[in-house]
Amino acid sequence: MEQFLNIALSFPTVVFSFVLAVMVVYWLIALLGLVDIDALDNLALPDGDGLELEGLSGLLMRLGLAGIPLTIILTMLAFFSWFVSYYAIYLLQGVGLGGWPSLALGVGVLPVSFVAGVLLTALALRPLRHLLGRIAPRNRKSLLGQVGVVRSPTVNAQQGYVAVEDGGAGLILQVRSHNRSYQRGDRVVLIEYRPDMNHYVVISEEEFTG
Repeated sequence: MEQFLNIALSFPTVVFSFVLAVMVVYWLIALLGLVDIDALDNLALPDGDGLELEGLSGLLMRLGLAGIPLTIILTMLAFFSWFVSYYAIYLLQGVGLGGWPSLALGVGVLPVSFVAGVLLTALALRPLRHLLGRIAPRNRKSLLGQVGVVRSPTVNAQQGYVAVEDGGAGLILQVRSHNRSYQRGDRVVLIEYRPDMNHYVVISEEEFTG
């Protein structure tokens, strides 16, 4: 137990221990009903700043994680990164290094653990994306015809997010447009849901109303 705590609370594992602890607290608060499980998705996309294909949305698409709540992604990422970091330090302790060499090893283990955590998270959660698409298609399709306001810098065939009022805190939805591009603040209408990619197809409100 003492060795476990020493590694968990030492650099670099302590970085992931802290993030994992924050996510555990978040889940406990969510279980009490004080926040929604997917609340982090709305916080991460308040104005759409930086949501380019090379940014958050692009990264999730490349990893096959688009459509999975950010809360789940961060929790799994923290866990796998912590796991890799812990056992890397556990194995390296046998080398018997101390001082600056030990710190240098820790600096090297940190990014390696993070990258390994990203890959393991993608591997573990990809099947979940398809499961989510199968268990909740009706709720998503019920949004068809709803008007949304573009929140990302642009909406085109590769990227885009809109905000849709649902009578509560509102929804942030991933959308695509195949006939033209839209800019932040434009009003669009959801006309099709594509469960394979977990996004909606949109057209302008003017085009929808004729």
